Amino acid sequence: MITFARIETAIGHVLVAGSGGTITHLRLPDDTGLQAPDPDWRESPDDWRDAAAQIADYLAGKRDDFDLPLAPKGTDFQQRVWRALQAIPRGQTRSYGDIARKIGQPGAMRAVGLANGRNPIPLIIPCHRVIAADGSLGGFSGSLAVKRRLLEIEGAHAHTPRLL
Repeated sequence: MITFARIETAIGHVLVAGSGGTITHLRLPDDTGLQAPDPDWRESPDDWRDAAAQIADYLAGKRDDFDLPLAPKGTDFQQRVWRALQAIPRGQTRSYGDIARKIGQPGAMRAVGLANGRNPIPLIIPCHRVIAADGSLGGFSGSLAVKRRLLEIEGAHAHTPRLL
């Protein structure tokens, strides 16, 4: 059974969900507000107190990373992309091409973009740190305003990509 909690944060309402204390989903606010849980999920804020505290501390600048069990579901390619995203330090950005090169597939920039967009645990798996080669923000599963705000919170400069 998947349980979830709604968390009020500095970027708006965040929804965290998973099973047995392991996070499988995190939904950031989009242009319409909070993303809804799946119909078969059960609300259980007590299951997600530690995640809520770590997310709040992260967004307040009190921690640089997360110590939470994650189990994102995806293809082998997506998993490789998501591991590469987790290696991007707080306050830095990478381009889709940088990530493609990092995983050993330099021509796979569009596939990296698709995997980035399908990241089921944004923020904790920091897909917001991936930007276009020209320094523009590019797409994001939440709103671009949320992506911009996350980069501001982290002190990243989206207009200056940093190479791997």
